[in-house]
Amino acid sequence: MRHHSPADHVTGRGSRVRFLAATLCAAVALDPTGIPRGIAVEQIAINDNRTPAGTLKDGVLTIRLEAREGEWYPDRATDPGVRVQAFGEQGKPLQIPGPLIRVREGTEIHAFVRNLLGKDTLTIRGLYQRGGASTEPFQVTPNETREVRFVAGVPGTYYYWAAPNADPVLNRRRGASTQLSGAIVIEPRDATPRNDRVIVMSLWSDSVITAGGPVPRRNRIVMNGKAWPNTERLSFTVGDTVRLRLINAGEAVHPMHLHGFYFRVDSRGDERVDTVFAPNASPRMAVTERLTPGRTFTLTWVPTRAGNWLFHCHDNEHILPNAPLADAIRLRPTSEHVGNHAEEMMGGPVMGFYVKGTNLDAPEPTAERRKLRLVARIDTVFSESEPAFGYTLHEGKKTTGTKPFLPGPTIVLKRGQPVSITVVNELSEPTAVHWHGIELESYFDGVAGFSGATGKISPPVAPRDSFEARFTPPRSGTFIYHTHIDEVRQQRAGLSGALLIVDDPAAYDPSTDLVMLITTPRRSAQANVVLLNGTTTPGPLELKAGTRYRLRFINVHTFRPNMIMRIYRDSTLMTWRWVAKDGMPLPNDQVSVRPAMIQMGNGETYDFEFTPTEPGPLRLDVTSAVNALLVRMPINVR
Repeated sequence: MRHHSPADHVTGRGSRVRFLAATLCAAVALDPTGIPRGIAVEQIAINDNRTPAGTLKDGVLTIRLEAREGEWYPDRATDPGVRVQAFGEQGKPLQIPGPLIRVREGTEIHAFVRNLLGKDTLTIRGLYQRGGASTEPFQVTPNETREVRFVAGVPGTYYYWAAPNADPVLNRRRGASTQLSGAIVIEPRDATPRNDRVIVMSLWSDSVITAGGPVPRRNRIVMNGKAWPNTERLSFTVGDTVRLRLINAGEAVHPMHLHGFYFRVDSRGDERVDTVFAPNASPRMAVTERLTPGRTFTLTWVPTRAGNWLFHCHDNEHILPNAPLADAIRLRPTSEHVGNHAEEMMGGPVMGFYVKGTNLDAPEPTAERRKLRLVARIDTVFSESEPAFGYTLHEGKKTTGTKPFLPGPTIVLKRGQPVSITVVNELSEPTAVHWHGIELESYFDGVAGFSGATGKISPPVAPRDSFEARFTPPRSGTFIYHTHIDEVRQQRAGLSGALLIVDDPAAYDPSTDLVMLITTPRRSAQANVVLLNGTTTPGPLELKAGTRYRLRFINVHTFRPNMIMRIYRDSTLMTWRWVAKDGMPLPNDQVSVRPAMIQMGNGETYDFEFTPTEPGPLRLDVTSAVNALLVRMPINVR
């Protein structure tokens, strides 16, 4: 069962970190390195979290940490750097993220922390026994060294961090101090150490504080110290057991999405506690898992198909292309020529996974494929920077979708039936379609310039061209299709929709099987507005008392990872039955009747069964994390 702790409801200022050019271009003129000219500083090393720090002897790990300033290169080594504070071991280079503390349960940790940051007093958190009596931070004044001893307690994934103030909050760190974080991994006492990878996520910006809040001038969201396309590329073989430990030590919310596969969520935690899910319970499966500031989760994934696969944050504004640090980050028009759309039009918290070997999945069925055409069209063009696009769906002589092309037509497919969907591009710019949550061959996954494998890479769909995607959906559930080129611009323009897989399309009844599609308004001036099924003013939903409905919630908004959906009668929260997550039906031990409320990250889908028990008015409210109403759908029960 998926539980949301109070920490999961952190709004995270990073969830609204704006990367839009109009906001940023006015605040750019500064030295390209961020470092005063003529002052030499040491270069910070990138830490892949594969080598534990310190010296282990007779059951005691001794580690000597120093906080110093250095020059960090989150992009290429030839791109401009930025001056930040970081941790390193005494006598060794600074690292981002900080040195990895990795020990067995029961190990004594003897840590020395020295503050070489000049005038800043540091508050240090995270260096204490997990499961112990105290989690109190300690302070280190300039040029002081503090010593601390504690026993590595409950096994799990944790972290330590610092900030230059007395009462720090992790997601309120700004500027130079945002990279003062490192991972702590505690292995079970007698277990064989697992081959896993530790990934620390963080965000840096040199914001200007204004009356309206912080305005970022330059930004980087990184995974283990690097931003895409310079993040580490991980290579695996079909059948490998891949284990990842994710730590969000930054200020932004990151719904982490794996292309082409489900992964098992093994634990959820934070700085203090890591809750490992019972190994004898049914696995918790997802394709997108929401990771709020200060939180952690671990996952296991077994790739069964070869190819190139992305793992990235699904807050689209977080994966906008990086510009050199000397420039403002901007939205590059899709019409501008690029050599590789995946690498030149994505940035930030993205990793590439390369899988080699022979596929383990069953071969594609030989049955005749159902043939569909999905046409990307121009709707009403507001401007080059704020276009209006949409899809129409064609099967034989049947067409779904008419102007205005919002929302995108719902595609309903049959489980186990091979399908061919030809994406036809009638736009004036390239596009591509990602079949979000669908298990398929990499080449058809829809990331232009990356999907596929060496010698056969998925191309962008050029104007007046087409691309045929072929797959056989293996399970019934709620999925998404959306553009994967210039994601913010093209998704906001209207290029997304619901993809439903059902056991029997003839039995699918849209009057009781209800899609709730959350998307972004086309105009940037409506940034605080949310569309529900393509409109800000959805008409009343007509329901019958005693009838069971399936509500399919889909969040494909481009930048709101904290929205909450609720059903009320007056001020009373109704109840519903949770039955599926990300298209995966829940096992019986996870199905539950609960209050009719769910907080969703971008790229997540949730299915609920809802049975109104008596006539009368209800309402579906979509709000922000702080309960500001974004859109409301009236519900009439008769």
